[in-house]
Amino acid sequence: MSQFDVIVAGGGPAGTTAATLLAQYGHKVLVLERDTHPRFHIGESMLPMSEPVFKRLGIEWDTSKYQKKSGAEFINEATGQSAFFPLNGQHQPYQVERAELDFMLINNAENHGVKVQQNEIVRQVNYDSSGVDVVSTKGSYQSEYFIDATGRSAILGRKHQSIDRIDNLGKFALYTHYTNLNSEVAKNLHSSGEIKIIILDIGWFWVIPLVNKRLSLGIVVQGSLSPKDRGADLFDKYVENSPYLQKLLEGGKQETEVKTEADFSFSNQKRYGERFASCGDAAGFLDPVFSSGVFLALTSAARVADKVHEGFERGQVADPLLHADSDGEYQVGFDSMLGFVERFYNKGLVNNMFFSAKANESITRDITGLLSGDLWSGDNAFQAMLLAGKKS
Repeated sequence: MSQFDVIVAGGGPAGTTAATLLAQYGHKVLVLERDTHPRFHIGESMLPMSEPVFKRLGIEWDTSKYQKKSGAEFINEATGQSAFFPLNGQHQPYQVERAELDFMLINNAENHGVKVQQNEIVRQVNYDSSGVDVVSTKGSYQSEYFIDATGRSAILGRKHQSIDRIDNLGKFALYTHYTNLNSEVAKNLHSSGEIKIIILDIGWFWVIPLVNKRLSLGIVVQGSLSPKDRGADLFDKYVENSPYLQKLLEGGKQETEVKTEADFSFSNQKRYGERFASCGDAAGFLDPVFSSGVFLALTSAARVADKVHEGFERGQVADPLLHADSDGEYQVGFDSMLGFVERFYNKGLVNNMFFSAKANESITRDITGLLSGDLWSGDNAFQAMLLAGKKS
C-alpha cells in the first residue's frame, strides 16, 4: 500500500505550489527537497499574472519584505532610446528575494498539511501501472504519483534523455547584490519600483530594486566567451561603461563577489507519462530577460496539480495521457515566451518595436500583456505572430 498519494521532488516554487494545491484537495503529499530553506536562489522579479496562483495558495504579501513593482523600462544608453511598460494594472506584482519567497512557500505547504523533508536528495524513481517507488539519500517511499520539480536538475528529463538545449539565447549570467544605496537615482528607482533592462552589445543588464536600499544587478551574455573571460572583470567593465549604473551605485556597497550561472536554456520533450509529470524549470527553462521562470513554475505546477487531482477523482491517475490537454496550454505559454526572448535578441525588434511602441496603442498593449504573463487570453496579435513563427 502506498505511503503517499503524491511524492514531489523539489521544494522550490513549482514543487511547493503543486504540493500545496494537492494537499488542499485532500491528498497526502510528501515533498523531498535537496537543500535546506532558506537558501539563496537568483530570480527576484514576479510577473503580475502570478497573483491568481498565489491567491490559491493563500499567500499574503508582507510589503516590509517585498518591493512593489510598477513596471519595466528598456534602455539603450548608446542611442538614448528607452521604453517603459506599466505592469501594476489588474494585479500588483512584487520584486522578491527568492530566499524569502521560497522559505515562505515551503512553510505554507507545511501549514496546508504537506509533509516536507529537507536536505534529502532523490536518487532513483521507478513507476509503472502499479505505483511509484522513490529512493532518496535517506529512505524509500511509495506513492500513486510522482511530480518532478527539481528545477534545472530535471531528474526525469535526464532519465528519459528528453532535454533539448536552446542554444540561441543567453549563454551565461554574471550577477551580484548591492546594499546601502542612497544616491538620488537609487532613491528614485526604489520609489518607483521599476526594473530596468539595459541593452548591451553582448546581451543585457537586469536592474531590480529590493527592499531596504538593496539591488540585484546582473548581466546576461549572449555570445560565447572562453571560461577565463566569464568573470568579474567582464561584469565590472560593463558596469563602469554605463552612465546610469555609475550614478545608481554611487556610495553603495557590493554585498558578494560576482557569481556565475551558465547554459540555462532548455526544453523537456517528455513532461508527463504514466504516473509522472514535470513542472517548473524541470519542464523547461528560458533566458530570464522577461522574468518568466517563477511565473511558469507557478502556473505549470497549478496545472499539473489540478490534473493529478482530476485523475484521482476519476480513477485515472495512471493514465499516461492525463496531462495531454493541459500540457498544450503549457506549450503555448512556453513557446510564447521563447519566441519573445528570441526576438528580443534581434536588436531590430527592440529598436523598431519596443522603442516605438508608445506611438502604437495596440503594440504597447500586446507587449505589456506578454510582460505581465497574460499568455492565454487569445487576443494578443503579437503573441499570435510569435506562435506562428514557432510553427513555421
